[in-house]
Amino acid sequence: MLTKDTAICIRCVDYSETSQIVTFFARQSGKISAIAKGSKRAKSSFEGAIEIFSFGDIMFHASQEDKLSTLTEFQQKSGLSGLSRNYLCYNSSLFACELVTNLVDEHDPHPQLFDDFVQFLKDVQTAASQNETISLLIYFQLSLLREIGLQPVLNECANCKNKYDQKWFDVYFSNSANGIICKDCDMSFPDKAKITRQAAYCLANLKNIPKANEQTLNQVERIIINLLASHMQKMPKMAKYILGK
Repeated sequence: MLTKDTAICIRCVDYSETSQIVTFFARQSGKISAIAKGSKRAKSSFEGAIEIFSFGDIMFHASQEDKLSTLTEFQQKSGLSGLSRNYLCYNSSLFACELVTNLVDEHDPHPQLFDDFVQFLKDVQTAASQNETISLLIYFQLSLLREIGLQPVLNECANCKNKYDQKWFDVYFSNSANGIICKDCDMSFPDKAKITRQAAYCLANLKNIPKANEQTLNQVERIIINLLASHMQKMPKMAKYILGK
């Protein structure tokens, strides 16, 4: 079946001297893997070799879920050429691709997540500071978790459902609970980690993330990275390049 969609390349590997296997995140089709025959030829119908972040309209022969699709057309659009403008921008974009690759199932459409992903890649190109880049990444990661059904509990204790209050003196985050934990419940979650009141406030009030200082943003990002790692059952490869650890 021939299918048309709008997509962005999130992974590509050489298949032969002239062809590639590419993974796309498509708006209506979800994540798909396809062979792009002859894409590396100088006069390729794909406008040259396909690279990560390549974005545009694709046409492909859909296959059964356990087989590669065949890419037949790719009309690339402009707009994502500035992702290598600085180290953090580029690595954050690669990190986002890695998360989509590992956490979104094949052929599982997420139109809203696709829109959020493309918007993140566009916005991060013009981020004026490291803090803004990390803020954008935090919002995208939370969007990803929400869209795949793993949204963390951030405005109340994930265990007792007691609403978060700035007066909480001790606040914890537990990956196994998938959210924040109050002092009364912390003994039930051995994996808990104490977090600062500033980080807890940002998590419970997401609109305040762009106003947070660097230290708080880094802690919030570290919390989310560790949560993602628990869902992936491994630490994302690009994580070490985000916070420098």
